[in-house]
Amino acid sequence: MAKNLVIVESPAKARTVGRYLGSDYVVVASVGHVRELDKVDVDNDFEPSYKVSKDKEKIIKDIKKNSAGATTVYLASDPDREGEAIAWHIVEVAGLAKKNLKRVVFHEITEKAINEAFQQPRDIDVNLVNAQQARRIMDQLVGFGISEVLWSKVAHYYARIRQLSAGRVQSVALKFVADREKKIEAFVPKEYWSIAVELEKASEVDTRFSANLHSLHGEKKKLDISVESEAAAIVTDLNGSIYKVTKVKKREIKQRPAAPFITSSLQQESWRKLNFAAWRTMSVAQKLYEGLPLGDNDPVGLITYMRTDSTTVSSQAIQETINFIRMSYGDDYAPKSPRIFPSKSKGAQEAHEAIRPTDVERTPGKLKQYLSAEQFKLYDLIWKRMVASQMSDALLDSTSLDISASAPSGEVYLFTTSGSVLKFPGFRVLYMEDSDESSNDGDQATLPSLKEKDVLGCLGVDPKQHFTQPLPRFTDASLIKMLEEEGIGRPSTYAATISTLERRTYVSKLNGRFKITVLGSTVSDFLTQNFPDIINATYTAQMEEELDNIASGEREWVPVLRDVYGDLSKSIEETLNVVKVTVPDELTDEICDREELGVSCPKCAGDIVQRRGKKGAPMYYGCSNYYPLIGKKPTCDFTVDQKPLQEPCPECGKLRVVSGEGLAGCTGGNGNTACEYTGHITENELNREIKLCGKPMVLKRGRFGLFLSCTGFPNCPGARNYIVPMPSTGVSCPKCAGDIMPRRNKKRGTVFYGCSNYYPLIEGKPTCDLLLNQKPLKEPCPECEKLLVVSVEDGARCTACEYKGAIPEIESEVEPDMEDGTV
Repeated sequence: MAKNLVIVESPAKARTVGRYLGSDYVVVASVGHVRELDKVDVDNDFEPSYKVSKDKEKIIKDIKKNSAGATTVYLASDPDREGEAIAWHIVEVAGLAKKNLKRVVFHEITEKAINEAFQQPRDIDVNLVNAQQARRIMDQLVGFGISEVLWSKVAHYYARIRQLSAGRVQSVALKFVADREKKIEAFVPKEYWSIAVELEKASEVDTRFSANLHSLHGEKKKLDISVESEAAAIVTDLNGSIYKVTKVKKREIKQRPAAPFITSSLQQESWRKLNFAAWRTMSVAQKLYEGLPLGDNDPVGLITYMRTDSTTVSSQAIQETINFIRMSYGDDYAPKSPRIFPSKSKGAQEAHEAIRPTDVERTPGKLKQYLSAEQFKLYDLIWKRMVASQMSDALLDSTSLDISASAPSGEVYLFTTSGSVLKFPGFRVLYMEDSDESSNDGDQATLPSLKEKDVLGCLGVDPKQHFTQPLPRFTDASLIKMLEEEGIGRPSTYAATISTLERRTYVSKLNGRFKITVLGSTVSDFLTQNFPDIINATYTAQMEEELDNIASGEREWVPVLRDVYGDLSKSIEETLNVVKVTVPDELTDEICDREELGVSCPKCAGDIVQRRGKKGAPMYYGCSNYYPLIGKKPTCDFTVDQKPLQEPCPECGKLRVVSGEGLAGCTGGNGNTACEYTGHITENELNREIKLCGKPMVLKRGRFGLFLSCTGFPNCPGARNYIVPMPSTGVSCPKCAGDIMPRRNKKRGTVFYGCSNYYPLIEGKPTCDLLLNQKPLKEPCPECEKLLVVSVEDGARCTACEYKGAIPEIESEVEPDMEDGTV
């Protein structure tokens, strides 16, 4: 008997959807994109050619087999441009064009949503497909084109030919970080002073409060106190002042709840509250969306689709939420009418819902026993945000005071203060949105009951010194917010963009904030100088608008690409033929470990220092005046193989050296006769504290590549080979929770993976000896929750159990740089 074929994206979704549809349907998963963009024929209207990914050949074969006898083929990939394109590619590569095809979309994996979707099928939206295809072609043209310039002009300085990349979205994000770092470096702090007074209502106890100096009486401009002497003069003048209340202002403040989550706000808030990186947030959200088993029951989708820039919520979900609020918190906490939140995202696209729980009755407390710790935390955040968004406003009684201080000198100073009391908590009983930086928007101190002309007693004057602060470095949250505000990229690109910046080592994390590296700064400056019309926020935002116009059918995709490629090819040609790159030495955190011997050269009285032999030759010792070179001869050519000692030979007064364990010999003599002194190393020399150079080292670029050199050169010739660091995989070690890092085999040059805690050594044994030949994946095994690795034959396999399966969807999205416009 013929059955209907349903094609979704992920295996987890396939299991859940199949359970809801029943035995008349066969549900298979494409596991993301089935083919990738291979080449673009720019001379033939940018005609693309695609190739099937090697790990998807078996999947395509299964789709063809299952579609052979199917009466209807339902294309149920995700409800966005990527999903629309995946559906189209499946039809093309599996030869389904002559089948009875229907496109269905659903924003939550629940039985009701799926049944409704299958009752309202449609055709594939060609405009959405063209928009996604134009994005991929555009990203390849920009990404490959500019990346080739980087490989030619910059990469060889860093010994990272294929580790550098550029992209339409990634490079603008990098520029944001680089520009912020330049502002921080150029910032000059300015001193300023504040003066606060502690006051109390006369003759009343427990009425203490503080107020801050604002201005001189009658002036609106805030008083600028820039040096200590000015502050001291005002403090002196305030002694004996009479304080009176001159103005009392009371008002009721309403606080509205935040809108339910969209992709960017979810990533921002999960960083602020949970310290989840963007990729981690999306990985956990993916599982909550696809469905998880609740006890012995079958898997069920817990949240709606997590890639959206719309704050729209279905009327039914809103009503269910309001009913839940009335039942759980009372009528006072429910709004008079449902809240509707307008979208703040530029060019919000597709008819998505906001991210919300699929059933508000599934409270976090009910699900906690079925979820992992990170799943529970994220679900709790999403659930609370949605419920709070439909709760009543919070009400606060706010009071602000103006207080005059009449000084004996005749000057009158104006002090101000404010306070608030939470009158009704409203939505705040459940949830409060965090901010990127610290602020004073929270509840303020409670003030005593005061009226105008009340006389106040002064308990003390407190002057404080401050310095202006530069703009803070970006966090995951603030960088995503910047990208969103500038219209750079789309919700699905933010996590991949940030992951790429870290993977390329363009940025590093310092106290949870992004700091540009020298490599990142060099790349950003190079791109900004040579591709100013392409690598800028305005251009990238305009490209997003053009893609939106293609998706809506307002523009054809070929003319858009023609405009992009014309400017790009001209800039690439000029840069390759003209531009020369100067790469500065990079100051590192490495410290020179050359031992300071404290021994003078017997030839020229210079310092004797350690030297490292070439091509693996053993360490030896020589004069520091070997450099600089004069002509072709060294200033001093003194060398010795044994370690020199400080105290001279007691027989001839020449240089003593270590001749054996605890033994000393002499390098001197008279004429042709060598000094035959032998003796023990003195107690002072045995117990002498070893001093190292300790100066920082810089990364230099020589004929043979990168090396570290002491900043004390030429007085200290300290240098050593530099191993190009490889970025973390972002996967925790299953043995010790360290970071699993790529490593390179010294002899064969091949890459393997090991724990970052392999060093330091403890009694000759590594702290952690985890080693892997295959690349680890961030997603755990779906069967035992242990470590998954990439397998050429199987796609992904578990290191602990016998599980083998496709690479998880979130991994395939983040790893290739297609999502963020890079290659």
